[in-house]
Amino acid sequence: MTVELGHFALILAFCLTLPQAFFGLAGAAWRKPHWMALTKNAVVGHFVLTAISFACLVYAFYRNDFSVLYVASNSNSELPTMYRLAATWGAHEGSLLLWLLVQSIWTLAVAGFSRSIPEVVTSRVLGVLGLISAGFALFILTTSSPFERLWPAALDGRDLNPLLQDPGLIFHPPMQYTGYIGLSVPFAFAIAAMLEGKLDSVWARWVRPWTNVAWVFLTCGITLGSWWAYYELGWGGWWFWDAVENASFMPWLIATALIHSLAVTEKRGLFKSWTLLLAITAFSLSVLGTFLVRSGVVESVHAFASDPTRGLFILTFLTICSGSALALYAWRAPLFRSDTGFAPLSRESFLLMNNVLLVGATLLILLGTLYPLFLDALDLGRISVGPPYFSIAFLIPMLPMVMLLAPGMHAGWKRANFDRTKRTLGVLLAIAVVGAIVLGTVVYGWHSVMTIVGFTLAIWVGLAALVDPVSRLLKRQSLSASIVGMSVAHLGLALFMLGVATTESYRRETDISLSPGQTAELGGFQFTMTRLGDVAGPNYDAVESEIRITRDGKEVAVVHPQKRTYRVQKNPMTEAGIDSRWTRHLLVSMGAPLGDGAWSLRLQYKPMVQFIWFGAFTMAFGGLIAAFDRRYRVRVTADATQAATAAGVRTA
Repeated sequence: MTVELGHFALILAFCLTLPQAFFGLAGAAWRKPHWMALTKNAVVGHFVLTAISFACLVYAFYRNDFSVLYVASNSNSELPTMYRLAATWGAHEGSLLLWLLVQSIWTLAVAGFSRSIPEVVTSRVLGVLGLISAGFALFILTTSSPFERLWPAALDGRDLNPLLQDPGLIFHPPMQYTGYIGLSVPFAFAIAAMLEGKLDSVWARWVRPWTNVAWVFLTCGITLGSWWAYYELGWGGWWFWDAVENASFMPWLIATALIHSLAVTEKRGLFKSWTLLLAITAFSLSVLGTFLVRSGVVESVHAFASDPTRGLFILTFLTICSGSALALYAWRAPLFRSDTGFAPLSRESFLLMNNVLLVGATLLILLGTLYPLFLDALDLGRISVGPPYFSIAFLIPMLPMVMLLAPGMHAGWKRANFDRTKRTLGVLLAIAVVGAIVLGTVVYGWHSVMTIVGFTLAIWVGLAALVDPVSRLLKRQSLSASIVGMSVAHLGLALFMLGVATTESYRRETDISLSPGQTAELGGFQFTMTRLGDVAGPNYDAVESEIRITRDGKEVAVVHPQKRTYRVQKNPMTEAGIDSRWTRHLLVSMGAPLGDGAWSLRLQYKPMVQFIWFGAFTMAFGGLIAAFDRRYRVRVTADATQAATAAGVRTA
């Protein structure tokens, strides 16, 4: 009866979201403390019941309960235990239950860590989160239940998708869902502020750590997904501009803009409308991403389902969430006007341009993602919008944004005075130009002007990010977590840019035919096939080659690429052999047998590709540092915040 228990717990969890939403919103509106107290009780109950439901599904996978349709469709008795457990969220139904569980954890965290926030505000936020949880719980119960029985029970399962039989499945989806769902928290705070008709610097201080943490998880989730696809799919690319990849990247861009907008709202009481609309848009794009992944409107290795009924439900939910939020904004917008101004050259103006360019980049990606879908829906033909469009379209707003980063980091509030920093920035720019020329001519050789520009901007941003913390340390001044976090995050961006510029400019690849004893060359490295044989895994059979990599007669590495065939689904899968170093990757992927012991191989040389993921994780680490700034843990009075705002304090 474990499965029935899980289903019943899910029904009860849904039922608890309704009083959570009602007592949260109504208790705050009518100022009823007992109702607001009931809201937190409902939050705890909802979390416990959702966790029980999820645990029951995990147990069904662990026990190989093939009388459950979802288990029989996504597992197998030969599947290794860690993949069997991770298969719980390996397809549509289970991943949605994980989504609901993570939503309940976020809601519980808001209830538990918001003691410095007035109870009325917390109650409204929990009420909005209750409505969101109710929508997803209803979605699972009506269209996507993972607890449906299969009679008679299957003798064995159809196995997990071979693409997902990788450690990446254990970490990437939960991490990305946590980021996606975390954006519902600033969304709920935005709704609460509009219902109250009050949004000030104190409110922004409440929201900033939640937004930062959600952004950190989303950054890590996207980065892990990029790394997973890089080595698992065997094509050696770190980003393909796939529709589902875009669906995760667009909320990240808007969340990045939201983080910067909240900084202005906290320090100056400005950008209130920007902050509200960005919070609404970030969550709306997360739901849109769910629609793209689960509706079947796009074809992708990342897509989960292809059921129009499910897609219609999500689209309706998106319309209700976004439509009601925008209608509320249209009603309340006049309350959030500000008479405070700032000079054309100030930190506010730089951050405003940052927001405009990030939103512009998002719109260009959204256009390229949805335009083919609209044409197909209107029966106007089918077209494909691929990497060439996205690479150019994304570069148009990003290039000026990166150029503004270095001076923007050191601009003062209200009115920028570069008298003290222009010399430093000029020297750093000169160092960056020299470093870029050395990299682009001496180290790697000439490629293009854009490569030199990319190197220059990456080095300039990285050096500029270190100026403030180094200067404060030399003067023995204190360093706040916000300043350190900002510097680390921007340094991570610089490392990411350096990795992208190098990899995209100097990568090399070739497709060859190789037999045991034969050698091929790429980028000054020699690849010799020393052995070819059959190997058996727990649920697959494979042909494995041993490739000895040398340079100038010295052995560099030995890699073992495989061509696997999974016994149940019979899907051929490529497992690349990768020699990973900080300065470069060497990849070997097996293609198809060509006869007489020969196989087609793809050899790839990727200089500094490691910096792409290292830079992204460094950005996330910077965001995490900033989220734990001490001032977010201290109860802040409105008078103190207004005084700080009036003084125009120059902090991160």
